[in-house]
Amino acid sequence: MSRIGKLPIEIPSGVEVNVSPTNLVTVKGKLGELTQQMRDGISLEMVDGKVELKRATEEKTHKAMHGLYRSLIANMVKGVSEGYKVEQELVGVGYRAANTGQMLELTLGYSHNISLELPNEVKVVTLTERGKNPTITMTSHDKQLLGQVAAKIRSLRPPEPYKGKGIKFVGEQLRRKAGKSAGK
Repeated sequence: MSRIGKLPIEIPSGVEVNVSPTNLVTVKGKLGELTQQMRDGISLEMVDGKVELKRATEEKTHKAMHGLYRSLIANMVKGVSEGYKVEQELVGVGYRAANTGQMLELTLGYSHNISLELPNEVKVVTLTERGKNPTITMTSHDKQLLGQVAAKIRSLRPPEPYKGKGIKFVGEQLRRKAGKSAGK
């Protein structure tokens, strides 16, 4: 039995979980609505305000999907009830971030500024304080979309290992390297 898949998912008050006959799971809450299509062989049952997932057989694919769908549905429930938040920090001289609505404007040391239009589900706030690195704070109810947007922003200038310049997540520990002179 899958250790992750057999755990029940607590449904907080104000969250509604529905399953259509075509295995489409819909989760509604105060922050929004999310859907996930499940493959055949995995079924969802409501028991005492909890959701339990069951698999049809002990096939390898069903075992793999059992834990996966349990995690995806748990993330959906948490997202529509509490939401998710990602903070990124711009480390480098002259690196700046500004937003106007859903448009994020980044200055990352290139010859041009980079403009990104973020999806409507992701709310963005930029903060620039004197003496501190600029930060980008993004919130959303969709964990997958939020992670994808954060990875896209990070890919524009990933942190380099010598000085640590680039876009990093707040609290992330970077692996640093010594320069040329330290090797002699």
